[in-house]
Amino acid sequence: MERFSAVLCVLLFVCICRALGQTCEGFCGVRVFTECSCEVTCKSLKNCCADYKEYCVEILPYSGSILGGMDFMILDVKFNKSAKIVCRFNDNTDTVGYVADSGTGHCISPLLYETGWVPLQVSSDNGTTFNRVGSWLSVHTGKYDSKFKATLVNSTQWQYYGTPGVGGTLEMTWDTSLVGAEKVNIELWGYRETGEPYSVNWHAEWVYLYSLAKDQPNNGSFSFLPKPAQNGFSKWELGAIRVSPNMYPDGEWNVHATWTEDHALAWHLEEKFREDSAVWALDKCLAWDQLEYELPNFLSEIIDCPCTLAQARADTGRFHTDYGCDIEKGSVCTYHPGAIHCVRAIVASPVYGAGQQCCYDSSGAQILTADSIGGSTPDRAHDWGSPPFKNPPRVPGESHWLYDVLSFYYCCLWSDNCHYYFKHRPSSGCQRYQTPSSAVVFGDPHFITFDGTSYSFNGKGEYTLVTSATKQLVIQGRTEPWNETLIKATTLTSVAMQEAFSDVIEVRLVSGHAGLEVLQNQKTLSFTEQSWMDLSGVFVFSPASTNVTVMFPSGAGVEVRLREGTMTTTVLLPEDFKATTLGLLGDMNGVAKDDLVLSNGELVRNHSNPEEVFSFGASWAVYNKSALFTYDSEYLLETFYHRPRHDLSFIPTFTVPDNPDDPLANQTSEICTGEGSQFCRYDILVGRSPRMGNATKVSFQSHIDLVQDLKPVISCGLLSPPSNGKKEGTIYLQGAKVQLSCDDGYNLKGSTERVCQENGQWSGKETTCNAPINAGIVAGIVIGVVALIAIIVTTIVLVVRKPKRKSARSESDINTSAF
Repeated sequence: MERFSAVLCVLLFVCICRALGQTCEGFCGVRVFTECSCEVTCKSLKNCCADYKEYCVEILPYSGSILGGMDFMILDVKFNKSAKIVCRFNDNTDTVGYVADSGTGHCISPLLYETGWVPLQVSSDNGTTFNRVGSWLSVHTGKYDSKFKATLVNSTQWQYYGTPGVGGTLEMTWDTSLVGAEKVNIELWGYRETGEPYSVNWHAEWVYLYSLAKDQPNNGSFSFLPKPAQNGFSKWELGAIRVSPNMYPDGEWNVHATWTEDHALAWHLEEKFREDSAVWALDKCLAWDQLEYELPNFLSEIIDCPCTLAQARADTGRFHTDYGCDIEKGSVCTYHPGAIHCVRAIVASPVYGAGQQCCYDSSGAQILTADSIGGSTPDRAHDWGSPPFKNPPRVPGESHWLYDVLSFYYCCLWSDNCHYYFKHRPSSGCQRYQTPSSAVVFGDPHFITFDGTSYSFNGKGEYTLVTSATKQLVIQGRTEPWNETLIKATTLTSVAMQEAFSDVIEVRLVSGHAGLEVLQNQKTLSFTEQSWMDLSGVFVFSPASTNVTVMFPSGAGVEVRLREGTMTTTVLLPEDFKATTLGLLGDMNGVAKDDLVLSNGELVRNHSNPEEVFSFGASWAVYNKSALFTYDSEYLLETFYHRPRHDLSFIPTFTVPDNPDDPLANQTSEICTGEGSQFCRYDILVGRSPRMGNATKVSFQSHIDLVQDLKPVISCGLLSPPSNGKKEGTIYLQGAKVQLSCDDGYNLKGSTERVCQENGQWSGKETTCNAPINAGIVAGIVIGVVALIAIIVTTIVLVVRKPKRKSARSESDINTSAF
C-alpha cells in the first residue's frame, strides 16, 4: 500500500509538472525552468524535474561494435507490455526493440558507418513519436573487446585459405549469450565502396551475400569446408560473418547478433585463386598499382613519423598505440614483422583522410619499407576513420581495409611482389618531424613551463593553465587545499579543457582521491566498457581509473595521472603553438625568462620572490563566463561558482620551514634528493605528507624523462644501397654509420662508410658499383679508337691537299694559255 501511494505521488507530481510546463520531454540537457532542471548535473544536485529519467534515458550496455547487433536495456523506465519500441540512431537509422516481461525496454544497435557517440531517440508507439533521448557509443571493430565478437579459430588459416598448403575445415566460435535464440543462421556479409573516388557519389555499403548455414544449434561453434563462391560473390574480397537468430529472413538488417572481425575473404574466392594464388594475386596487385596512379597523391599532407620509439610513445597528443602492434601486449605485429611497437597518427590528414603508421624495432629505431617488409606505412584511408565518417575513404576500418590492407595481401602476402606496394606506400621517415614541447603541474602544486621555468603557486581557485587564441585552445585548472584545517597549501583537483568548438572535457579527482573522473559536457563518462572514445572534436583514452589522456585535432595532448591522491597534469603542444600561449604554463617560445607574465601583460621580474609569483598566479583566475568546469554539487557552487575564482582570503605558506627537530626531517632527507628536491621538501614539510612528497619526486622525474624522450634528434634520411651492391646498417640518425659494399665482380666508387652528420647530411661521397672492364674489350676499344683517329687524320689530310691540287692545276692552265 505504501509503495502504491509513493507511485501515485510521483505520478501526481509528474502531472503537475507537465501542467506547469516543467517536463523534460524535449528539454533534456537544458535548464528552462526555475523549479527543476533537465541538465545532467541535476542528478547530483538533486533538482531534476520529476520525469527526468523518463525522457533523458540511460542505457546498458552503452556501447557496441560498429557492425551492430548488441541488445541493450533502457534503464529506469517501465514500459507497457503492449508498447512498440523503436530506436532511432543519428536521426536516420531505426531498429525494432521489444519489452521484456519485467517491463524493461530493449533495443538492438544497428550497423553503422561511424564511430563515437551517436544520438539515440526512443519511441514507444512504433515510431510515431520519439520523445526519449540518450546516446549510443559505436566502436571500431579492432578496438572492440574480443569477448563480444565471434572468433575465427586460427585466423591465419582463414585469411590464407587457398594459398599453397592452406586448406581444410574452418571453425568459428562465439559466446551463445550474444545471440538470443536456440537456433541461428550463419551469414556472410560483404563490404564495398562504389562511385567515383573522392567525389560526392562515392559511397560505402555493407551487403548480405549468402548463408553458410541455417537453423544451426546455438551451441557456440560452427565449422565448414569452404567452397569457391557461386553467382559472382567471389568478387567480394572483404567482409564479416554474422551469427543471428534463425527467426529472421536472410539478410535482415539490425537484428540481435554477433559478428566476426572483418577480414580478407580468401576462403570464398574463385577457383582461379586456388589454382594459382600467386598469379591471381599478382594480377590484382598490378590492377591496384594502376589505380594508385589515377588517385590523388596523399603522401605530402601526412605528418612525418617520430624518429625514435621513445619519441613515438611520448608524443601522446599526435600519436597513439596501434592495437595491431603493441609492446605492452607482447608485440604481436602480424603485418610488421621485425617491429616491436607501432603507433598511428591520431588525426587523419585534412583533405584526403589519410593516415600515418610508424613502426619501430628493438633498438628503438624507425623501420622503413625500403629496408624491411615490416616498415612504417602511410595509409590512403586512416584505419580509425575521420569525420564525417560515412563517406569513403573515412569509414572506420573498412576504407583502410580496401585501400591499404587488401592491396598488401595482393602484393606481399598472397604473392611476392611487395615492391609494387611499397612504391605507393613508402615510409615517410622523420626528417620533418618536430617534437612537441611539454609542461607539467604536479604536487602541491608545482609548475614547470614549456620553456623550463619552474615555480610553485599555492592559490586556491580556478586558473588558466594554457590559453591560445590562435589555436582556440583553453586549459583550466582548479586547486583546493590539501588539508583545509591544518595546512596552508593546495593541490590540483580538476582540469577542464576545450579546443575551438569541441566537447568540453573535464578530468577531476573523485571523492576520496582514489581515482579520476572524466566528464564530457558536464556528463560523467564511463570507461567500464571502452577505453577509447571518439568525441566531438576531441579523443579521450582512459585504460585505468588513474590514467587519462585527452587529444585534440591540433595535436595538443593533455595527460592526467593520479599519484598518491594527487593529480599530475602534463600538457604537450606541437610546434604550431609556438609563441601563441599564455597562462600559468607560460609562453611557449623557447625563452624561459618571459614565462611568468600576468594576465595584464606585466612581467614578473623576480622569479625567486614567492609573493610576486603568487600575484602572477592569481592574475590568471578564470571568469564566470569563461569557466569550463562542471558545478554539480553544493560545495562546488558555494566554493567556486558563487565566489571569486581566486580566494583572496587563502594565503599559503610560501617558504619551507627549516626545523631540524621536525619529526619529518629525516624522511625528507631520505626521500628528497637530487634535482627538484625543493618541490619534494615543500610537500613533506609544508604539506606534512611523505607520501605526497614521494609522488612529487616521481612526477618530477617523469617529466625530466619525458623531456629527454622528446629531445630532438637529427635524421639524415634513408640511405639506399648502390645498384649491384648492399649496405649494413638501417639507422639514419646523427652518429649512425652505414657500411656500403659491392656485389662480386663490381668495383666500388665513392665512400665505403658514410656517417650521419650534425647538419643532417651524410658524410663522404655517393657510392656506386661499376662493372669491371674486360682486357680484351679494352684492347678492342683502344684499337678501334686508334683506327678512328687514323681515319679522321687521313680525312683531314685529304681535305687539306685537295685545294692545293686544285690550285696547282689552275696555275698550270694559266701558263699553258700564255703559250
